[in-house]
Amino acid sequence: MSTKDFIEKDYYKVLGVPKDATETEIKKAYRALAREYHPDANKGDVKAEARFKDVSEAYDVLGDAKRRKEYDEARALFGSGGFRGGPGAGGAGQFSFDLGDLFGGPGPGSGTGTGTGQAGGFGGGLGDVFGGLFNRSGTGTRTQPRRGQDIESEVTLSFTEAVHGATVPLRMSSSAACKACSGTGDKNGTPRVCPTCVGTGQVSRGRGGGFSLTDPCVECKGRGLIADDPCEVCRGSGRATSSRTMQVRIPAGVGDGQRIRLRGKGAPGERGGPSGDLYVVVHVDRHPVFDRRDDNLTITVPVTFPEAALGGEITVPTLGGPPVTLRLPPGTPSGRTMRARGKGAVRKDGTRGDLLVTIEVAVPHQLGERARKALEEYRKAAEGEDPRAALFEAAKGE
Repeated sequence: MSTKDFIEKDYYKVLGVPKDATETEIKKAYRALAREYHPDANKGDVKAEARFKDVSEAYDVLGDAKRRKEYDEARALFGSGGFRGGPGAGGAGQFSFDLGDLFGGPGPGSGTGTGTGQAGGFGGGLGDVFGGLFNRSGTGTRTQPRRGQDIESEVTLSFTEAVHGATVPLRMSSSAACKACSGTGDKNGTPRVCPTCVGTGQVSRGRGGGFSLTDPCVECKGRGLIADDPCEVCRGSGRATSSRTMQVRIPAGVGDGQRIRLRGKGAPGERGGPSGDLYVVVHVDRHPVFDRRDDNLTITVPVTFPEAALGGEITVPTLGGPPVTLRLPPGTPSGRTMRARGKGAVRKDGTRGDLLVTIEVAVPHQLGERARKALEEYRKAAEGEDPRAALFEAAKGE
């Protein structure tokens, strides 16, 4: 709908009410006409459908006190004919300009240089004054697509699944289009555009200094549409709870508490809007043998005193793979960490971390007779060696 058409339309005549009609009279007239010309009551009647749209358009303007005031002022300003006329028009009491110039759009003869794109002294055109009025309803209004909601879920993996990656089923409940009303929110499937937000689902409020904030529209609860006959299932929201099971791939190397984002796997959007995202919080069970330090796996391996003292080869298990053999140098102390390269967790680039092996000298709880005698002989042979001597010397320092 053009600006010119909007100015020249008589919404009072469309609803059949006088210009001084009360709010109650306007609402009563609208309801009577809406029932008479509703598409459900006039199947296939194109004229009735067009009349219904005109009635809805008129009520969207006259049914709102603020918008009705703006409409009346616009009609009073332009209805006298003092601003009428197109390019080339002239004569007393008339100006030669295009309506596009008046409302901030380029008219014939406009250019990039300095021009007179103003009328009656209104800097920037009257579009700033009436921009919130025109094209607010009827066929000229388009509701905006809405992005679906984000969904958050949780999953618990075994230690091995977290290291190697896994595909797990997730059952999720989210908001989706109501099947009973096909997502319209109206029992008859014919919601009307919200007159407050003009179908955008948002309203702006000034904060002074040229700043404004955008909030969800209270009247339509951010939908952009209003259901005069709300659906009994979704109660006019157009959304209902839907459950579904999805196979989700958890990447290899995920850590405990990590939050994974899967784009477009959340709740479906509305009116062609994109789906939201799915956020999966991962919990990882502990392993009885292995632990993790960043991209490296850790393990503590017990060795005998002779192995630590004399050196030798030991076999160490790996996570999900064949064991590896490590060579202990003679005199390996308890607590030393050795590295088995490439036997750790998978990194993002596909490479693997290392397996960090911590040596722990095992002390037997019980000794056989031969072992006891052998240790007695060793103690006699090592008599005079005091491993704590250096400790006492260091303790004397400041």
